[in-house]
Amino acid sequence: MSDLRDLYQEVILDHGRNPRNYGKLENANRLAKGYNPLCGDRFTIYLFVEEGIVRDIRFEGSGCAIALASASMMTEDLKGRSEEDAEKRFEQFHTLLTGDPSTREGAGDPSLGKLAVFSGVREFPVRVKCATLPWHAFEAALKEEGETATTE
Repeated sequence: MSDLRDLYQEVILDHGRNPRNYGKLENANRLAKGYNPLCGDRFTIYLFVEEGIVRDIRFEGSGCAIALASASMMTEDLKGRSEEDAEKRFEQFHTLLTGDPSTREGAGDPSLGKLAVFSGVREFPVRVKCATLPWHAFEAALKEEGETATTE
């Protein structure tokens, strides 16, 4: 088994069992819900955005280990980023999971850091929706769309 696959399993299991930033954010000024009707994953993403910076981010919900790990790692990655940078991270992560792996963009930007462990998820299209659901909900919260983000 490759090192990346080993790391993938280790990281996914760790964040799936012990999600970081889990729970309601009491002073949130933005939130959005996400729902995957195929597998039943549900998340609520809470943001506290001040002066264009994601000062705090938390989530609640339930889902498979991949979805929980993705939400957990997303909160760690996006906290403290500008709205513009956070939006860019969403695009980079989405491209990592859905892009052509033979292209530079689809192969994954090295700046993604730990998030690169999700590159193996693209081999399982159903799981791509699990991994991207929290990110879609984040984007909906950031843009204050006020509706439930779905993977469909």
